[in-house]
Amino acid sequence: MLSINNVSYFIGGRPIYENASLHIKPKDKIGLIGLNGRGKSTLLRLIEGSISIDSGSISKSKECTLGFLNQDLLSYSSQESILTVAMQAFAEAVQVQQELDKVLKKMETDYSDKLMERFTALQEDFERLDGYSLQARAEEVLEGIGFNTKDLQRPLKEFSGGWRMRVMLAKLLLEQPSLLMLDEPTNHLDLPSIEWIENYLRNYEGAVIVVSHDRQFLDNTVKKIVEVDQRILTVYEGNYTFYLEEKEMRKEIQKNAFENQQQKIRQTERFIERFRAKSTKAKQVQSRVKSLERMDKIDDVVEEAASINFRFKIKQKSGRQVVQLKDISKSYGPLDILKKSDALIERGDKIALIGANGKGKSTLLRIIAGTESHEGKREIGYNVHTGFYAQHQLEALNIENEMLEELVQAGSEKTEQELRNVLGCFLFSDEDVFKKIKVLSGGEKSRVALAKTLIDECNFLMLDEPTNHLDFISENILAQALQQYEGTFVLVSHNRHFISEVANKIWYIEDYKIKEYPGTYDEYRFWREKQLKEKAAPVATAPPPPKPVPQAEKPAENGREKALKESIKSLEETIIKLEGEKETLEQNMADIDFQRDPEEMERAGKRYKAVTGEIDAATQEWESMLEALDAGV
Repeated sequence: MLSINNVSYFIGGRPIYENASLHIKPKDKIGLIGLNGRGKSTLLRLIEGSISIDSGSISKSKECTLGFLNQDLLSYSSQESILTVAMQAFAEAVQVQQELDKVLKKMETDYSDKLMERFTALQEDFERLDGYSLQARAEEVLEGIGFNTKDLQRPLKEFSGGWRMRVMLAKLLLEQPSLLMLDEPTNHLDLPSIEWIENYLRNYEGAVIVVSHDRQFLDNTVKKIVEVDQRILTVYEGNYTFYLEEKEMRKEIQKNAFENQQQKIRQTERFIERFRAKSTKAKQVQSRVKSLERMDKIDDVVEEAASINFRFKIKQKSGRQVVQLKDISKSYGPLDILKKSDALIERGDKIALIGANGKGKSTLLRIIAGTESHEGKREIGYNVHTGFYAQHQLEALNIENEMLEELVQAGSEKTEQELRNVLGCFLFSDEDVFKKIKVLSGGEKSRVALAKTLIDECNFLMLDEPTNHLDFISENILAQALQQYEGTFVLVSHNRHFISEVANKIWYIEDYKIKEYPGTYDEYRFWREKQLKEKAAPVATAPPPPKPVPQAEKPAENGREKALKESIKSLEETIIKLEGEKETLEQNMADIDFQRDPEEMERAGKRYKAVTGEIDAATQEWESMLEALDAGV
């Protein structure tokens, strides 16, 4: 479908690709990976044709169409509604629809056969293009990636860059190109939307090539990994987990081959050196010299894995209670975020705050930090020193400073060598530390801002989407730093692998309350899936049915109506009582102390399931009786 043949590309004389090749087949699902700055996004632009190769060729079949989601689309704006923008994917059908509207308008006064024939032809075209289902398809995709139904008619310009990017992603998915190219599609998505996209891409009919640093996303969507390394493209026939295992095996084979060749080279060189002066061995020496010259040298394995060799200390421990929230309420106009919610953060907690966008994760983080107005009480514990990292910290960097200078000015009282060690942990070594902030990539700026946050030696950190723009190695470094961090932190992230590596508690917002799962992300997922299955299971118990009107007595109309009203009243009282019990159970299960007793949680969970089922059954019976009463039965 598309072939990249011996492509070379240079930027300012520096080679990004040299004789790189790749063949993309229909229905290929490819994850494009590599360190930041190696040329992943560049490759997508070379395929798209917005930049030109220096040598080699990129060819595609005539029927191959391209769709490209890139970070430049963040700035796209329009007065049109997001539904209209998404439906631009159906350009031909939209044009036919507009023609149909014009013809229908003319037919109000023109009854000619010619106009009727034109209308019939357009209608057939519209049906051929499946025009009547296009809006429903667009709405399904937009809602799948996180938009509310009521938002679909809002102008695109009212949304932030991240939400605009979602609209452009929806438009691309609806266009269904032969080759869909996605550059960091998960950066602006929440967990529910990521899971929806994963399912969509798994079932996508065309080929997909995606640049991502979310390893679980890659595991769930791709069947082939292409690594950008040493200016070439290396293919691994499997998902990201397979790639890690296969790469280790290839490295071991390469290492053994390199060592064997080096041993052979050393033996040959010793032979040449020993017998170079002997005329009787001249022919053999010359043969050995030529064999060395002809030998295809095997490269040694370049180890790119990085590990922390610097401990991020805290100045002093905080008290046991770090932050306590009591009766916290927060709303934006009519939009409620929290209602009289409580939460407690204790020393040593490593909390991941997860959930869909719009639920208030970043708002809650700012409430904890004390930078967001709210109702209720926020209490900071004894000796708590806070640090906050969010994407706007990148903007706070002085772009004229060198990296080392930026850290010196942070006032951590560390020596220059200690600060160089810190930057080394974030993959900045030797002369790199003297680069100015303004020449760094987005990912490099993120690493500097993270290093700056961690050297403050705060005992309580708040981190908002810290892995955005980080490559796998940088993400691994941050995970290691947080694993060995002796303080307390709360982080907002949609990176499931990262969360599972660092968090020991999971927070989420549900029914306007902060709820906590006291365990790892993997344990939380297992518990959550079990809960959903139990809710979906058939109800085992149901309330006793109301007393039926005795059929044998055939009472008069008024008698039957009176009995029905009494049964309805009785059911209403039962439902009110059950709903009160359900609310009490919800409050108990949201209580942190209650959650620490697994047996109580299990009993409450079972009763909650039973009560929910009883309410559903009673409500159905109540609705049936109301219908009967309205019908005059």
